[in-house]
Amino acid sequence: MVEAWYMDESQEDQRAPHRQRPNRAVSLEQLRRLGVVYRRLDADNYETDPCLKEIRRAENYSWMDIVTIHKDRLPNYEEKIKTFYEEHLHLDDEIRYILEGSGYFDVRDKDDKWIRISMEKGDMITLPAGIYHRFTLDENNYVKAMRLFVGEPVWTAYNRPADDFPARKQYMKFLADEA
Repeated sequence: MVEAWYMDESQEDQRAPHRQRPNRAVSLEQLRRLGVVYRRLDADNYETDPCLKEIRRAENYSWMDIVTIHKDRLPNYEEKIKTFYEEHLHLDDEIRYILEGSGYFDVRDKDDKWIRISMEKGDMITLPAGIYHRFTLDENNYVKAMRLFVGEPVWTAYNRPADDFPARKQYMKFLADEA
């Protein structure tokens, strides 16, 4: 089951857990109010999993690929890790399904505080278009993930500040409506 918490302010290794002391846990309901959708699936059988097939059909996730993030498998590994960890948003939802390994997605809450979401094998997350976020490996330094898209994939990340995009404005309206 996914675990999430508010991050401390430490500038140490981004791959460390960065829990506040005492820990300030974040519930799935709190994530939902930020537009973050979490699902737990059977990663051992992802190729034939009827639940994944139904999610793809229902959400119109027509395109997918699999990426492995590890120093021996990803070209320009160090550069990519730095890029993934820069705070950014996308104009489309970001959907990731962890097939092996683990890592962290960090998202901003309504008060602009970082929430760290620990992802491991079997976890699927959807980050809404317009949410500021970033990704990093954890201390295991390995993840294999499925990336899903509606239609053709769009890889463009817009680093903060990117508040003038319609996707960001729509996301901010969503947050206001949730309040």
